[in-house]
Amino acid sequence: MAEPAHGGESGAEAIGMPQLDFTTFPSQIFWLLVALTALYFILTRLALPRIVGAIEERHDAIEDDLDRAAEFRRRAEQAEAAYDKALAEAKARAQEIANQTRAEAKADLDKAIAKADAEIAARTAESEKRIGEIRDGAMASVEAVAAETARAIVDSFIPGETTDADARAAVSARLNG
Repeated sequence: MAEPAHGGESGAEAIGMPQLDFTTFPSQIFWLLVALTALYFILTRLALPRIVGAIEERHDAIEDDLDRAAEFRRRAEQAEAAYDKALAEAKARAQEIANQTRAEAKADLDKAIAKADAEIAARTAESEKRIGEIRDGAMASVEAVAAETARAIVDSFIPGETTDADARAAVSARLNG
């Protein structure tokens, strides 16, 4: 038989798609199994171990990072605790210094007050002494004036009868007694 020219169909081509030809199924299934087996061995022997290795490395790196982060957190907590302790000690020391300074200032103030009190007491004693002297001088002057006044009064009523000594004795007896 002669073959048809371009565009004509032969007898084998008229059957349809070769993949759907049941006569080629055993061959297709064989090659499918060979391809799947090869793909399985390529994946399990080459690709998957590399992927698993990469995943494990990544997991280990993440674990290491988490461990370092935990270590840094622990160090930060220790540093914070040390800072808090140092701050508490500094506050206590500052309070101690403030109390000591207050005590020294109070001692200085008490010393100054005691000195001022002693000075005031000395001045008061001196002033009282001067006031006493002035009072004694005033009393002597009052007695002298009173004696002269009494003598002048008595001389105005009875001239020549009174002496200075009598007038002083009479005024002194009256003032003291």
